[in-house]
Amino acid sequence: MTDDPLLSVRGLKKHYPVTEGLLAREVERVRAVDGVDFDLRPGETLGLVGESGCGKSTVAATTLRLEEPTGGEIRFDGDDVTAYEGDDLKRFRRRAQLVFQDPNATFDPRMTVGEAVGEPLLIHGMGDPDRRRAIVEDLLERVGLSADDADRYPHAFSGGQKQRIALARSLALDPDLLVADEPVSGLDVSVQASVLELMADLQETFDLSILFISHDMSVVREFCDRIAVMYLGEIVERGPIDAVLDDPAHPYTRALVEAIPDLGTDEGPPPEPLSGDVPDPADPPAGCRFRTRCPVVIPPEDLDLDRETWRAVYDLRLALERDSLDREALEERVGTTDDALRDGVRKAFDVPAELADPVAESTLAAALDALASGDGDAAAARLEGTFASPCERHEPTPVGVDRERDAACLRLEDRVDGEAD
Repeated sequence: MTDDPLLSVRGLKKHYPVTEGLLAREVERVRAVDGVDFDLRPGETLGLVGESGCGKSTVAATTLRLEEPTGGEIRFDGDDVTAYEGDDLKRFRRRAQLVFQDPNATFDPRMTVGEAVGEPLLIHGMGDPDRRRAIVEDLLERVGLSADDADRYPHAFSGGQKQRIALARSLALDPDLLVADEPVSGLDVSVQASVLELMADLQETFDLSILFISHDMSVVREFCDRIAVMYLGEIVERGPIDAVLDDPAHPYTRALVEAIPDLGTDEGPPPEPLSGDVPDPADPPAGCRFRTRCPVVIPPEDLDLDRETWRAVYDLRLALERDSLDREALEERVGTTDDALRDGVRKAFDVPAELADPVAESTLAAALDALASGDGDAAAARLEGTFASPCERHEPTPVGVDRERDAACLRLEDRVDGEAD
């Protein structure tokens, strides 16, 4: 494995305009991918992980020029992929292939397996049917099927067998790069293991570099050499697989690792799941995009509150900003008077009856008054000034955790004061 990357991505962006009206005027942009950097060396497997909706599949599509990037640089074997046109782009696609998540959606039910696997060869100029047939039969045997399966149709195969056929088709042009987008997520555990073992064998046989996209951290740990963790269109941590997963530096990575089922021990309480959902990529949070769900978001320095109390008020503020506080349900439980509502909100968010910091208590009391009068926006605005986190004002940049990995978290930066994590 050389140090020079086969694939190098810098500042990759993919934004989708949202339009309305007869003139299709752009009103906002969905920032599905918003400045992604990573390298993939020859013979290496890089795992790109994150929750659904974080932009992983969009990275795959734009890297292979199946969708045009909005910005950034993609270099393959030293050449600028974004500049490819015509024959150059066609040659690139011979060397870089994609395996989709759902093999059922990638096969024409009217084509035999042999026709499907041999189609890339035909498209790229191999007109000799006997030669195509020989290559197809060889590939089917390499992925654990029979040469006779070339004459059968896709509906006759199981999900795991279809994924093997998809792998055979992706290897028909002898590529250097394989982008596997959730290739085993739809398979049961035993079939997953056999397909991953097959991919490892094929990687060694064909000397492949693999960009492996998944939301399953346990699969990534077993299969990948390095990992890049993605959240809301950005990479938040990357490095060697064992270093990152054994000692995650970013709180989002830590949450993903803690969510991996561990049947070998029942010691200690179960990990708390991340609160809330991934924010709208058309309107990502200011500063750190993970702050609205982060369990260790940095509190302001000028408030004399313990972390648990500050976090409780911060969660109340976020609920008001999201308009997710169910006032009707709260009133049914505690009553409709203003005092009952104020006390009920404090109890619902585990906020003490009185805060130790006078400024914080005055601000919270004013916010609860506004909420009791029916103005949730005013309540959120009052809390925003006093209970704002440094994570809202600063956008984190990747910081070296050690020689081989980095993470984008304000807790790792000298320019932001906060408790050491």
